[in-house]
Amino acid sequence: MKIKQLLLFLFLLGTASNTFAQEKASAVLEKAMAQAKKEKKNVLVMYHASWCGWCKKMEANMQDKSVKPFFDKNYVTTFLTVQERKDKSLENPGAEDILKKYKADQSGIPFWQIYDADGKLLTDSFDSKGQNLGCPGTVEEVAEFTSKLKKTSSLTEKERKKIETIFVLKK
Repeated sequence: MKIKQLLLFLFLLGTASNTFAQEKASAVLEKAMAQAKKEKKNVLVMYHASWCGWCKKMEANMQDKSVKPFFDKNYVTTFLTVQERKDKSLENPGAEDILKKYKADQSGIPFWQIYDADGKLLTDSFDSKGQNLGCPGTVEEVAEFTSKLKKTSSLTEKERKKIETIFVLKK
């Protein structure tokens, strides 16, 4: 009888751990693309990890009340978890493969990409020198970031200035 209980326990434990596994990256992107198509927006994909301070800063900057309306109006924003150090079950299966496909797996995080609603890559966080902008913090980085936003949205000068105010690191 105890063996049956042990087997049942192990089965339930395995089922529970699968229940908490992250959604596949392809499914996350499909949902975002469908929503973007419906809302006539582009998709901003952010690759991040739970331990990444710069990822948290990027997310907080984008959620700041002065710039959030811009991002909400122009993008369906979605997140893919990669490069977890301790708990790999937090990662979206297949997300690391997408980074490899775009040669971004060694560039650090946060890494972001902007797609149109049909899945065509419009731009990413590589700067003109091939370095990852990540969470832009200098005047030059933010200028490159907002230039990419302008090409993929209806960014106004007023919105650009707000983004610059939020993103440029204060010394």
